[in-house]
Amino acid sequence: MLDSINGKFVTLGVTGSIASYKAVDLASKLTQRGAKVDVIMTEASQNFVTPLAFQAVTHRTVSTTLFSTDSELGINHVALAERTNLVVVAPATATTMAKIALGLASDSLTSTILATKAPVLIAPAMDANMYENPATQENVRKLKSRGFLIVGPSIGRLASGLQGRGRLLETDELIRHIESCLDKSSDLEGLKILVSAGGTKESIDPVRFISNRSSGKMGYSIAEAAGSRGAETVLVSASTTLPDPTNTRVINVETAIQMREAVIKESVGADVLIMAAAVSDWSPVKTSKRKLKKTQHDTIKIELKKNPDILKEIPGDKLIKVGFAAETENIIDNAKVKMLEKDLHLIVANDITGSESGFGSDNNKVFILDRSNVVEELPLMTKLKVGHHILDRVVTLIQ
Repeated sequence: MLDSINGKFVTLGVTGSIASYKAVDLASKLTQRGAKVDVIMTEASQNFVTPLAFQAVTHRTVSTTLFSTDSELGINHVALAERTNLVVVAPATATTMAKIALGLASDSLTSTILATKAPVLIAPAMDANMYENPATQENVRKLKSRGFLIVGPSIGRLASGLQGRGRLLETDELIRHIESCLDKSSDLEGLKILVSAGGTKESIDPVRFISNRSSGKMGYSIAEAAGSRGAETVLVSASTTLPDPTNTRVINVETAIQMREAVIKESVGADVLIMAAAVSDWSPVKTSKRKLKKTQHDTIKIELKKNPDILKEIPGDKLIKVGFAAETENIIDNAKVKMLEKDLHLIVANDITGSESGFGSDNNKVFILDRSNVVEELPLMTKLKVGHHILDRVVTLIQ
């Protein structure tokens, strides 16, 4: 899959937030990926960063006024609105979001947004109380209902020194959302795709549990890709700290039994099930209601019982089933066995001992096997791209 950012025109709107310094890094990394980044700065944003900083990293003229006589684009908002592939407002202040929601065209940025037919991604950054204010929340709902994509804000330390929801998403996360927007197509429209992610937890007592090293990033990336391609996407997620994928309904669970119940329920009417979750194979026969204390003994015995095999339980004649095999040895052979045992249409196998991919990494290097015993080896790539590649194979199966 080609880099979705390379060669694309991205209009970056920067507004008056202390987080605007992060926009310089975003503009730089998009440019390094081959994007043509046209920056529009509001008057307030220039109190925090200078146009020269953006011009230095993008090598392109920065728009600072509605009618800029020295711009190669002439009337900026009209030219940018027509040629851009995506408008990104990062950071977006409460004031700018309110203007966009009202349909105002009071500056170069809001005029461009009003005039463009390209998708618009808005990344808020503001004080937590400002973001939670009913007026701002009403604007968020209004923007979402009109098709604007709102990403973030995240929870963390704010400029005021307080903790709360109002931080601009980090650059890498913003780029992930930008990739999804630019990858957006409608080839999965009308399909319901069910994805599982994360490592389940099986309680030993109120404090301790059995789990695994799964971060959930692969499953979340698949859901992000499916949502961007028009599918009705449902993600059944075990415990994870990842933000919800866009255009996705998320069902949070903890144990293997809870995941089983959610997956079986949501599989009714689903067209595709992609089981990327790392479901615990075993769970304690008994869970102590009180914390187990240390004793004079050096060992402790915990009796385990086998958890149900969720993917094996769901018939493969009713939907397309895709499984995962995280292996440390005999990767292809073990994956073939799992594919037969679970009646899968596709299985994605990877070597979790690799240092550049696997658990916790943003990248993955996988093999995709089908029922014809054809093995496709993918090079190291982001998990989002792996997700798109899996969905490409699913589309082929559906067709």
